Amino acid sequence: MSDTNGPRALLTRIRVWLVVFIVCLVLSGATAFPLVTELRLVDEALASWAAPLGDAFPGLAEWIARVRTGIEGTDAEAPYMLYGTDWLAFAHLVIAVAFYGPYRDPVRNIWIIEFGMIACVGVIPLALICGPVRGIPFWWSVIDMAFGVFGILPLLVVRRQIKRLEALTGPAVTTTAHRTSPA
Repeated sequence: MSDTNGPRALLTRIRVWLVVFIVCLVLSGATAFPLVTELRLVDEALASWAAPLGDAFPGLAEWIARVRTGIEGTDAEAPYMLYGTDWLAFAHLVIAVAFYGPYRDPVRNIWIIEFGMIACVGVIPLALICGPVRGIPFWWSVIDMAFGVFGILPLLVVRRQIKRLEALTGPAVTTTAHRTSPA
């Protein structure tokens, strides 16, 4: 009979949550590369097969059409501006790689989980401040804030499980490099 609360079971659960979180970060980043194509597809869908959704949420349909027009215009007139979204995508991918540390050694690398939690909380003031400055509809800022809320939930679970794992296995041993100086 296996122990569902033992160190191995906790480590497995931690790793599953981290894989889900990493996959979501990668998908979020990867979708920032093809913005022009994505917006064209979404806008066309809201005008055709997804028209009932566009009819139910006309503000959404209008916003998607407006953003598509802006992104297509930017792509046509100043494609280098979209380079910023390429860097946004890259940042998501790099952050996803950082979560391999807790996957490998959760107790020692719990600080990465806590860093991720701080970043998730930071999404909320960013959306509340920058959204109005950039003319983003409030309901869209709420969607952006939801990424922080939904992002922090698995990290809270993982942090709690890491603390339980630490209690079962002992604290991580931290190593410090000692330099010897000539006398």
